[in-house]
Amino acid sequence: MAEKKRMLYVQTSGINAPMRLYSPIVLATVAQAMDIDATVYFLAAGLSVIKKGAAEKVQLGDFPKLSEMMQKALDAGVTFLVCDQSSQLMGLERGDYIDGVEIVGAATLNDLTLDADGVLCF
Repeated sequence: MAEKKRMLYVQTSGINAPMRLYSPIVLATVAQAMDIDATVYFLAAGLSVIKKGAAEKVQLGDFPKLSEMMQKALDAGVTFLVCDQSSQLMGLERGDYIDGVEIVGAATLNDLTLDADGVLCF
């Protein structure tokens, strides 16, 4: 049996760039529906997206709030990873993030990139 495909979405854009926030969440949710393992890795300014309460303030057009889309992604099985080194750089701690994220080291991004069947950056 063929190994399950994997997609990695790297989120470096933050709340100040709302047009770049929906795509990785929507694409990852769709990937899960297609039976593709999807991971969103947040680093640098991307950490501002997963701070508690931040995504609730983002809504573009007729789309649901970003926080709703993120919860749908998590419910669908999308993995949300946070770069520990970026957290330290930004002065953020585990309790600052929404539920459902995992804090991992920077080496994890390298491993995920090498193992993924596709990588998209936002």
